[in-house]
Amino acid sequence: MIKVSEEAKTEVSRLMAEDKIPAGSIIRVGVEGGGCSGLTYKMDFAEAAEADDKIFEDQGIKIAVDKKSFLYLAGTTLEYSGGLNGKGFEFNNPNASRTCGCGESFSI
Repeated sequence: MIKVSEEAKTEVSRLMAEDKIPAGSIIRVGVEGGGCSGLTYKMDFAEAAEADDKIFEDQGIKIAVDKKSFLYLAGTTLEYSGGLNGKGFEFNNPNASRTCGCGESFSI
């Protein structure tokens, strides 16, 4: 399962309204090769899930994850930080054994 923190829910809702994302759209999250630790996170809005996606809903936010990425993201919480040290979405991933300093890449 992929979870969404209260702060991430608020920011996703704000972005959807600001960017006029159609109601019923989902967040697509996944991983791809790259970054200084080997794998990087990716996240975008999509109007619909694909046939082989796993679909989750938490805090009223629908999330689609392809099967391959789900192996790396199971149990992850999508968080948002708006503090002085940086602003943006973060993946709190219990499967990551190492992350880079910026938090955008990880390894298992």
